[in-house]
Amino acid sequence: MIEDVDKKVRDWWQTDITEMAPGMLRYHGYPIEELIGNVGLAGMAWLLLKGELPNEGQERLFGFALSAGVDHGPQAPSIAIARMAATCGIGLNNAMASAMNVLGDVHGGAGEQAVEIYEEISADLDENGGTVAGAVTRFLDKFFAGGGKYIPGFGHRFHKVDPRTGRLMELVAQARDDGVVTGRIMEIAREMERQVSARKNREINMNIDGATAVIYAELGFPAPLARGFFCLSRSVGILAHAWEQTQQGGRNKGPIPRDMIWTYTGKPPRTVE
Repeated sequence: MIEDVDKKVRDWWQTDITEMAPGMLRYHGYPIEELIGNVGLAGMAWLLLKGELPNEGQERLFGFALSAGVDHGPQAPSIAIARMAATCGIGLNNAMASAMNVLGDVHGGAGEQAVEIYEEISADLDENGGTVAGAVTRFLDKFFAGGGKYIPGFGHRFHKVDPRTGRLMELVAQARDDGVVTGRIMEIAREMERQVSARKNREINMNIDGATAVIYAELGFPAPLARGFFCLSRSVGILAHAWEQTQQGGRNKGPIPRDMIWTYTGKPPRTVE
């Protein structure tokens, strides 16, 4: 009976990731003392998620994608919220949590959606053959016929040309040439960029979400993890801005200066009868 209870307790949580006992800590079988000094943060994230260590090229490309999206300034809602929260007298972890909680479909979710699109087009190629251009055309025909307007990962409200995208695509091309990735997803994304621009009759360039999605898809990560990676990446900027605001001081700073009042659109002044 005691053995049954003990097993039930131990089996309450089951994980392939972490093995721990007094004086021992292993991730997927690797002792932490061997990982420390040999594997960086990107490599550790890869290990915990995939169960194996990345090779040097995989770790570098993965790390580059994570580092590219760390911050976009206080105009980004998550960063603004981190700074506002920091002026409310709360701790850094609270400010970070406040900011992270607004990362969703609209702010932070485009990378996941872009990976889903790339995977759908890649699967179409596997099933139907033909060219990348043909597969992209089939997807866009269906997307716009279904009422779609904006392709996740393309276009940016501030940058006509996202300064991060070009360099990331150079790194993907280099990784392809080195045999780290196949380059198929990059080809799909570039063809998507070309065709969307032609349909819209103006340049619609790949943005940071579309570019990092290329890397995550090329490295074989499932689409939902792209959203998690955005949160992981952006948490660096969130922490930095929350800390900077803490050092600058300020109390209860709202989204606009206190001497500027929002536009009221309700009923005119009236009295209670």
